[in-house]
Amino acid sequence: MPSSPQYAPWLKSAQDTIRLESEAIGALESRIGPEFEQAVLQILKGTEQGGKLVFTGIGKSADVARKTVATLNSTGTAAAFLHAADALHGDLGLVSEGDVVMAVSKSGATAELIALLPMLQARDLNLMAMVGRPDSPVGRAASVVLDVSVDQEACPYDLAPTTSSAAQLAMGDALAMALMEARGFSSEDFARHHPGGSLGRRLLLNVGDLLIPEHRVSVAPDAGLREVVLAVSQGRVGATAVVEGTTLKGIVTDGDLRRALERDPNSWSSLNAADVMQVTPRCLTANTRAIEALDMLESNRISQVVVTDNAGVFSGFVHLHQLMDAGIR
Repeated sequence: MPSSPQYAPWLKSAQDTIRLESEAIGALESRIGPEFEQAVLQILKGTEQGGKLVFTGIGKSADVARKTVATLNSTGTAAAFLHAADALHGDLGLVSEGDVVMAVSKSGATAELIALLPMLQARDLNLMAMVGRPDSPVGRAASVVLDVSVDQEACPYDLAPTTSSAAQLAMGDALAMALMEARGFSSEDFARHHPGGSLGRRLLLNVGDLLIPEHRVSVAPDAGLREVVLAVSQGRVGATAVVEGTTLKGIVTDGDLRRALERDPNSWSSLNAADVMQVTPRCLTANTRAIEALDMLESNRISQVVVTDNAGVFSGFVHLHQLMDAGIR
């Protein structure tokens, strides 16, 4: 839609929203200090002793709390969400002794949270708060307060939670990342939490997981080239292994066959696999990561690689197309 003067106020409002929210998030950096450190240390202690980290809130703060819980769970900190209103009607059973509860609120004075406070305080747990008013009832009841106060909402009427929600979200992410690093949570750990994602496939999938019986084709060293051609065709990876007993002697690719024919068409029928094979083919063991296999194939500009077990016994081939189809990159 072409721009015109009548859209200018809308665009200005959008720009102001981005500016106000980015400024509010930027202001949080100076608040990452002793209180934040205590929050991390106490959460680590509580969860290592068998407690849970439970986030609670109401309204938009509850939505932020849900998202933060999702981030925590995916980065190594077991967390749960408890809606403050539901807690007053039976769901408080989610909270147990030894848990750490993080109450998220802009005002720190919503009726549901205030009603919930004495029930939480009656239990042997650690109550923390992420609030826009540290001196609020919720803030005063907490052992640790993460200050997410903002000067104003991006809403022109200063009503709809916008800037305050962005600040809560950023502080939740900061807490999750600090806990992740404090736990020594690695990219491999992340992959185990996301086995269906591209990172999970990249870090967890091995070439052995891609082996299929149809690709386990081989011939003896004295096999004639007619038999070799049939094996290459049947395997559908453009190559066959040359095996004597359980020993891998080499491989023959469709390119090797073509070059042998070009060199001496008249003697082609008298040649065997040992005459045309590659005696030092590139090999990988079945426990090699698939991403490493893909890197090797691409860097060497080849289409398939031999896979062996740890004893060097031929297990099959993995083709470049299999690796690409696996979605590891």
